[in-house]
Amino acid sequence: MKKGWPRKQLGELAELKGRIGWRGLTAKEYTKSGPLFLSVHSLNYGDYVDFRDAFHISEERYTESPEIMLQKDDVLICKDGAGIGKVGIVGELPDRTTINSSLLLIRSGKEILPKFLYHCLSSPYFQEIVNSRLNGATTPHLYQRDITEFPVVLPLFPEQQRIVIILDQAFDGIATAKANAEKNRQNARALFESHLQSVFTQRGEGWVDTTIGEHIRFIDYRGKTPEKTESGLRLITAKNVKMGYLQKTPMEFVAPDSYDSWMTRGIPRIGDVLFTTEAPLANVAQLDTVEKVVFAQRIIIMQPDSTKLDATFLKYLLLSQPIQQRIHTKGTGATVKGIKASLLKLIEISFPKSVADQKQIVAKLDDLREETQRIESLYQRKLAALDALKQSPLHQAFSGAL
Repeated sequence: MKKGWPRKQLGELAELKGRIGWRGLTAKEYTKSGPLFLSVHSLNYGDYVDFRDAFHISEERYTESPEIMLQKDDVLICKDGAGIGKVGIVGELPDRTTINSSLLLIRSGKEILPKFLYHCLSSPYFQEIVNSRLNGATTPHLYQRDITEFPVVLPLFPEQQRIVIILDQAFDGIATAKANAEKNRQNARALFESHLQSVFTQRGEGWVDTTIGEHIRFIDYRGKTPEKTESGLRLITAKNVKMGYLQKTPMEFVAPDSYDSWMTRGIPRIGDVLFTTEAPLANVAQLDTVEKVVFAQRIIIMQPDSTKLDATFLKYLLLSQPIQQRIHTKGTGATVKGIKASLLKLIEISFPKSVADQKQIVAKLDDLREETQRIESLYQRKLAALDALKQSPLHQAFSGAL
């Protein structure tokens, strides 16, 4: 801290207000219009509070808590749950707005600029206090008194303005770099998806037309999934099956002695294609382990006739946009879209008659996928580095080195 900068507690510089409980408010009371009702999701999109995920509540529910009716330049901080410590500042309000009980409203007084306060709460110094409350906590919670007593270094207004301008310029540059990195990451993925689509829309000679059910054995498991345990055999659910790969998390288990009684409809093999029938519909991956695993409902295991259809080719085929579109068109369900095995078997597909030709296509797709994943990973690391870079000017600003 620079010599001569005073230090005051946040409670001396700002008004802190939070929703006192839910007062019986439940999600059933959310309305289609009316005053906006913010949660931590609104702090996920940069410096300024975003209103795209806001719910609506009735006029009566809005007016019962006048102390937390938002104003321009209010600062919000999440004090509960997974988003604890997230901070946002309110810009232009699209409508009358209030907050839920996980957020705390901080309204600047006459001695501190709202944007300076926002940067102060985003700084490593305040986030250290947040992290100290997380250690060993089952339910993370940041108490209002901790925030109220937070020591704030308080230069004069001209110095606050200078620091805000420097930080805003630095963060604008970082935001631009992040936008470019994210665009390049998405372009890499789009390149693969475009090539994948071209393979299955601009087919060559020697392709045959058939249906999914023609040369593929289906295995699914019905009834009540075995009870989960803390250890044992890995349970693979629809949550693990992503678009093109099998995700390890969530890592769930069932007792080993449930294997024989549950897996009576068929035993999966490494390389088998996994297909989710709903929630989500039509995610596709391949089994990547020879170890015994148990599958929950909502997954169909596909075992193609290897003399007709290569399993990895089938994976790419099912991932392609034309086939995904056909599957989703056949899907049914008012709230959760799904597809029955009987309908899935009728989906029309095409593939080269020669399995050797299929393997050649797979080799090219594998190479392109590996390269695009390498590029995606590169830009993902760059995005993480840019996020970390924001801490440097914040550290300098509130240590007096800026």
